[in-house]
Amino acid sequence: MDLGNILTQLEIANEEDICELLKQYNEENSHTFAFDQKEETLRSKLCRSVLTVLRRQVQPICKKTCLETLRILSRDKRVLAPVATREGITILGGMAKLCTEEEVGDKEDSKEDAVLMEAERLVVVEALKCLCNVVYNSPAAQQVCVDVQLAHGLCASLRTSHTWHHEVGLFTLRLLFLLSALRPDVRGVLRKEHDGVRLLSEVLEHILDVQWVGTYETTCPDPQALPVPAEDNERAMEALKAMFNLTLSYNGDEEDDHQFRIIAAILRHLLMLKTETEEKTEEAHSHAVNLLNNLPVSCLDVLIDVPVQGGQEKYDGKNMDAIQTLLDFMEKRINKQGSNYKEGLTPVLSLLTEGSRHHREIRRYIKAQVLPPRKDVKIRPEIGTTIKNKLVRLMTHVDLGVKQAAAEFLFVLCKERVDNLLKYTGYGNAAGLLVYRGLHEGGRGDTQYSDDEDSDTEEYKCAKPFINPITGHVEEPMPNPMEEMTEEQKEYEAQKLINMLDKLSRQNVIRPMGVRPDGTLAPLEETLCDAPEENSASDSD
Repeated sequence: MDLGNILTQLEIANEEDICELLKQYNEENSHTFAFDQKEETLRSKLCRSVLTVLRRQVQPICKKTCLETLRILSRDKRVLAPVATREGITILGGMAKLCTEEEVGDKEDSKEDAVLMEAERLVVVEALKCLCNVVYNSPAAQQVCVDVQLAHGLCASLRTSHTWHHEVGLFTLRLLFLLSALRPDVRGVLRKEHDGVRLLSEVLEHILDVQWVGTYETTCPDPQALPVPAEDNERAMEALKAMFNLTLSYNGDEEDDHQFRIIAAILRHLLMLKTETEEKTEEAHSHAVNLLNNLPVSCLDVLIDVPVQGGQEKYDGKNMDAIQTLLDFMEKRINKQGSNYKEGLTPVLSLLTEGSRHHREIRRYIKAQVLPPRKDVKIRPEIGTTIKNKLVRLMTHVDLGVKQAAAEFLFVLCKERVDNLLKYTGYGNAAGLLVYRGLHEGGRGDTQYSDDEDSDTEEYKCAKPFINPITGHVEEPMPNPMEEMTEEQKEYEAQKLINMLDKLSRQNVIRPMGVRPDGTLAPLEETLCDAPEENSASDSD
């Protein structure tokens, strides 16, 4: 459809004709994401014309069609200048039912906004989609959103989350995520001025149907309960991503500590839930891990301290269900072939490492699962299918971040004692970590751990003197190749070795060295020519 023709008709057409004209354009371009650069100016003019139509008092169906056109056009970041203005963002914000400083009235007090009619709801959804595209593609639009205080409108919408239709909630949360991701300055405004972390926590509570039985304990999800519906799961993921932004690099104070513990309890509840597919469950756990990494490590005790549900006596009554879920998640990420370990695996390794470092019960439980007492002394530590074998293999991974994360995790499980780590990994696998930490000569890290000792199996105690410290296992005795040789054969092989070394020396591939009287190394011929001073003195007349 010719853009020039559309622009001409838009100037003279009535509301009904405009609607039909833009519908046709939308149908033709609904799956277009790469645009012709030659028509860039025309598309920019179309953006301006559509905004002109939206300024009028038109019917919801016409608004929706105009917004669909604007959403398609907003995929091209080069034509967003007319939209990335104070007027453009205010128009879209108004249609999305987000209060800005340009508008009068409080969203919370508006009963009309609480239950939207179907036509109005579709307009709101399209306006939110447009805002998501525009904010993502235009730094100028991001600045305008800050100027018109769109964050205020988003937080006002969060307060009415219990009335949301799915798509309204989904794109409201996505817009909040995008704005807080692309504008770090907005994070502070959302946290301090609008209490964004608490509001998002309440949104998650509502979506996941969290029921509290203690200050930081929720009811245990019924194992036979239906999985979390796909729509609820979608909104929960967007809320988690937005909350991740707001808690990123934020230490907080005593008041925030209470809120962080509530978040940890909600995330524990999430870890215990199942979604409709295994992939979606793993995605939910991934977002939970990322957010838990942002919380103070002292708050992780909420994951295991659930008095109402109870726990295991051997771990001081702590409940390890959430920790086991995290271990299962970690192993799934390790098993993923061709996956990006740095993004997919290191967050959960980091979380479990810090949890083990600061919480004795977590460390004891994880060590029992990952590093049980050694029995397989004849097999190299990196060979096998256990979680320990997989983690030891990662200690020599090509990605520096991945191998450091895996090595640090195992080191903390060994209470940062070098001799303990080498028992499970061998020096060859652990060398990188030990050099990095300056512990290649032995010793232990700086963290203080409890004095409980590790018990070795009888198999390990008997085999310990025969274990190769480099490979970490008992090697099969190698046959002596000279046992069945005659003296003539031995002499022949020795002469053959001398000739090979001589050839390499003459070609300067190797260079035989000797030690001078002062202890320094020098080429062998020089050391042979240097006569000791005391000998030369005694031989003189």
